[in-house]
Amino acid sequence: MRVASWGHAAFAAAMIGLGILGLIKGDFTSAWAGVPKGLPGREALAYLCAVISLGCGIGLLWQRTALIASRVLLVYLVLWMLLFRVPLIFRAPTSTGTWWACGATAVMLAGAWVLYARFAGGDQRLRIARVLYGLGLIPFGIAHFTYLDRTVEMVPGWLPGHLFWAYFTGWAFIAAGVAIAIGVCARLAAVLMTWQLALFTLLVWIPRIAAGGLDPFQWGEVVMSVVLTAVAWVVADSYRGVAWLAIGNASVFTPPDPQTAH
Repeated sequence: MRVASWGHAAFAAAMIGLGILGLIKGDFTSAWAGVPKGLPGREALAYLCAVISLGCGIGLLWQRTALIASRVLLVYLVLWMLLFRVPLIFRAPTSTGTWWACGATAVMLAGAWVLYARFAGGDQRLRIARVLYGLGLIPFGIAHFTYLDRTVEMVPGWLPGHLFWAYFTGWAFIAAGVAIAIGVCARLAAVLMTWQLALFTLLVWIPRIAAGGLDPFQWGEVVMSVVLTAVAWVVADSYRGVAWLAIGNASVFTPPDPQTAH
């Protein structure tokens, strides 16, 4: 077993978790929400999504299968974006939910793309993946403002200045997304975004899980928070060797040495 980075391992584990949860539910998890209720073969598609998530997650953990697993996951996410996310833009172009869903899929797609670039090689692939990741973060920040009341409610009760943190995290998503997309201080932005998402998972969702009483929608939010944190870690890891305050999308990325990968 060889993994290129801790972010790689976290992403693989998140995909395995998505797959297991999908098989247990027998329905789509929050990552694959938005499939029309009347779609023929909907239940079979839900199980297929779970199997692909589980299989690709396991495949990413093994050196001999990591490349093909990342390629399969990349193709799968591209198809999901085209079939179930892009149509939302035409049906409800002004809905924040539409752009949030597109952003979530774009971020996951970027994570798979980064890993594919890592195993297949090619700085151009990596640059495109980073730009896609940055663009995918922006709708998350916008959603913080359009759903401001809900965002404020999510701030832990012991933390003062709930409204400040709602605005701060929203602008942080937007600023990090723009920085990564245009390549200005991108490594710093990617690392800070990983910390923000990780802290959101730890400070918001872990206490709620411990307290119990989460409804199905909130459990979906927990899963997505973990997945988005793992993707952020993958992208941040891809900047190893790049200056923290570098300007431009030039990359010094090279595929990891299998002898030193951990």
